[in-house]
Amino acid sequence: MHYNCLIVDDEKELAEMTCEYFNLFDVSCIWTDTIQGCRQMMKENTFDILLLDINLNEESGFMLCKKIRDTSNIPILFISARQSDEDILTALHIGGDDYIKKPYTLSVLLAKVKAVLKRMNLREHYVDDKDAGIWLDEATMKVGIKERVVQLKAKEFKLFACLFEHRGTIVTKDTLFATVWGDTFYSDGTLNVHIRRLREKLEKNPDSPELIKTVWGTGYLLEI
Repeated sequence: MHYNCLIVDDEKELAEMTCEYFNLFDVSCIWTDTIQGCRQMMKENTFDILLLDINLNEESGFMLCKKIRDTSNIPILFISARQSDEDILTALHIGGDDYIKKPYTLSVLLAKVKAVLKRMNLREHYVDDKDAGIWLDEATMKVGIKERVVQLKAKEFKLFACLFEHRGTIVTKDTLFATVWGDTFYSDGTLNVHIRRLREKLEKNPDSPELIKTVWGTGYLLEI
């Protein structure tokens, strides 16, 4: 089934109340109090947004967020009683889209969720360059190159999408770091590993790339 929202929170009364409130205002919502339940629900259903607590019984919501980000771009809003700036920065750094402190007001939280859902409905999911024989589908994180369809992970897709947006021009390392990772403080090694993975998935010969070219000392060029 398709739902707008999945809540993962072990405060059962709060999760139930939030879920019931959302459903009253046409945001279809279900909840679970465990990470295993979250994984199972995401396997069996589709969701537009995830509300995720940090303090869960089996492991932290931070770890769950990092694992989800390997395969999905679903918006993740952290909902937590933890108040420190360090927690907020960690949540945003690992892929969270927002951080809502508990106790929250149901009407304010609903407004934030509806704003995200509206942006998703307006967002263009599919980009097609017929001349180059390449297409990108943001909703599924798949890339098509001529007859091939390749499934990418979240960071790989963001990286290729940035190169694709600027195809035919050099994209600097700082631009890629800022676009894909959110800042410029990562090492070149991180970028090199992801470029290598892209080449292994997209190039005929990753050791002699024809698609993603290295511009030494500057960045990369998507040549199509």
